[in-house]
Parts: sequence; structure tokens; C-alpha cells
Amino acid sequence: MFKAFLIKYGEIGLKGKNRYLFENALRDRVAEVLKPLGQYIVSKEQGRIFVECPDDYDYEETVKAIQRVFGISSFSPVVVIDSSEWDTLTKGVGDYVESMYPNKNFTFKVMAKRADKNYPMTSPEICREMGAYLLERFSELKVDVHEPEVRLTVEVRNKSYIYSIAIPGLGGMPVGTNGKAMLLLSGGIDSPVAGYMISKRGVSLSAVYFHAPPYTSERAKQKVVDLGQKISKYTGRMKLYVVNFTDIQLYIYEKCPHDELTIIMRRYMMRIAEHFAEQENCLGLVTGESIGQVASQTMHSLAATNDACTMPVYRPLVAFDKQDIVDVAEKIDTYETSIQPYEDCCTIFVAKHPVTKPSIKKIRNSERKLEEKIDEMLEAAINSVEIIDIE
Repeated sequence: MFKAFLIKYGEIGLKGKNRYLFENALRDRVAEVLKPLGQYIVSKEQGRIFVECPDDYDYEETVKAIQRVFGISSFSPVVVIDSSEWDTLTKGVGDYVESMYPNKNFTFKVMAKRADKNYPMTSPEICREMGAYLLERFSELKVDVHEPEVRLTVEVRNKSYIYSIAIPGLGGMPVGTNGKAMLLLSGGIDSPVAGYMISKRGVSLSAVYFHAPPYTSERAKQKVVDLGQKISKYTGRMKLYVVNFTDIQLYIYEKCPHDELTIIMRRYMMRIAEHFAEQENCLGLVTGESIGQVASQTMHSLAATNDACTMPVYRPLVAFDKQDIVDVAEKIDTYETSIQPYEDCCTIFVAKHPVTKPSIKKIRNSERKLEEKIDEMLEAAINSVEIIDIE
């Protein structure tokens, strides 16, 4: 029955003279997610994105794909009528109601949008006359303009579009319209959610993962790749940098106070991530940290971490409770993967009594104990990086 979808957006409509850039990005992202499913035609017209579907398309898979696109407020499967001639239009609307609603005992309201201002009827006239036609054709129907059970919408353009279903979108902004950032991705619950949340604001991503063989397994690395694939359904393609962090981690463990291990290791992760971020023309780093969740995420600890890099550090989850994060993880299907029991380098060599209020001055002094070898180790880690393209 439905051969097309009409996509509506929210925030994009407030963008003034630059709105076309956001519309183009949204159109292109919709086309990208639908491309593996078939030969769809995606176009834009006067505040709407239209998707024309191939004859053999899968309705459910198409809906799922569009629901993963940031920037959409809602979308509707539509019946398209090639003519806007009144008799053809009324019959098309009546046939739509006949097919969609076998039980006609409901209240309704007709809503009209007349994009073609040369059309001989105004929007209120279309609503009134169409409502009268439907009441005459289906005696069980009743009008309720305030709280109708069915909102029947007719949009008159070069063609006519009929719909009564509104499927919620994710909102936000189209990916890529607000620059690019480097996500520090681990196998935990938080960082995939952080990637999802920052991308919802239009930020495209690359990611870096710190691997510590033999203390972390290949299965732990695969777990992170799996998480990257899950969030890429929302964020688009990304490049994953897998950094061997073992030697650096052991060297820090050997030379630095154990209560400062997590902070110092985190600082070197930020430095390495910043290196790759600069290569990728990123505008900042993204982490899954939340204030007070663990010792390394107190305000003092976050300040000490920030001190190690010059790029801005974005923390989309900074004020989230753990349950808030879990709820989003379940929504985007990363939770079950994240809780698989494969440790990564964020969970090994953890101090029994980590410092919760680190002094930046003391941390810098502790790092001086690493001066003999650390630059050489950083260079080796960067030069031996493994790069995985995730789609």
C-alpha cells in the first residue's frame, strides 16, 4: 500500500539561511542507511524529505533504518496520488480510510497542507470539504477537531500525499553537520553511549581503543569492534584505531605511585587519542565519563585528565546516573555486548586505593619518572597502531 515515506525534521527548520546544508546532510544520511536495502530515491522539497521505495522493498526494515537517522522528528508512510485534481484526491483519501481502518467507528480530523499556493482551495477549505466527503462516504465516522483518534493529513504539492501514521524519529541533528570528534571507546557500558549521544548533536566520529595483550584478549578487542559496529548504525562509518598500550601501562605501573596509576594511564591515553584526532581533523575528544561514578571521574580527576591535552574534551554523560546510561545502552542495543566478561585495559592494573582528589602538580611530578623511555614508547604505540574501518 505504501510506496513512499515523508520525513519531517525539527531543529533544522530553525537554521535560517544555512538550513539547506542541514537538509542536504539529512537527505544524504537517509540515502546512506537505505542503500543496502535497495534502490530508494531520496529527495527534498519545501521542508520535507521524501523517500520513494522500490517495488519489492521490506517495510519493517525500511522503518528500522530510518529510525536510526539523527535529525528526524517523525516520519510517515504515505500513499501518493499523482494528481491533485479534487475528485481524484477525495477518492484517494476515501480509499485510504477504507483500506487502513476496517473498523470505521472512530473520531477523526482532516489536516491539510497546501504547498502549491495556486491550488484553487485553501487549506481550511480542503479540511472542511474532505471531512464532509468522508462523513458522507462512511456513516460510522465522527469528527473531533480537538482530540481525534485519527489525524488524517493531506499534503497537496505537485503530487498529493495522504497519511495518518506518525513514527517518532530520534531528533537531534544530522551526523556531520557539527564537525568531527575522536571517541575513546572501551568495552564498557558508558563510552558507546557517549558516542551515540554526541553524534545525536551532529558530530561524526572516529574512535580509539587501548588494547593490552596478553592481559587483554583478542575477544576483548572483538567486543569493542562489535560495539563500534552497533553504534555505527546511528553514527555512520567510523575509523577505529587499536593502540597496543601494554608496554606503556607496565612502565607506568613500575615507575609511578600506585594510587595515581589510573589517572596517569588515562592522561597518556588522552595524549595518544589527541594525536590521532589531529590526524583526523577532529575538533575534540569524547569520553564516557560521568562525575563521581568511579575514583577516576571525580571533578579533581577529570581536571587532572584534561590537563594532559590541549583539545576540548566532551563528556555527553557527565551528569547521567548509571541507570540513565544503562537505559540508553539498552535502547541502542549495546548493553548486552558491553557486559560480556572480557576485560580491557581500563579494568586491569586498577589500584586498590586510587586517589580521588589528585593534585595536578603531583601528577606532573610523578610523570617525570617516566621521562627516560616514555616518548619512545608513545612513538612505538602510535607507529604500530591497527586501523579498522567500521560500517
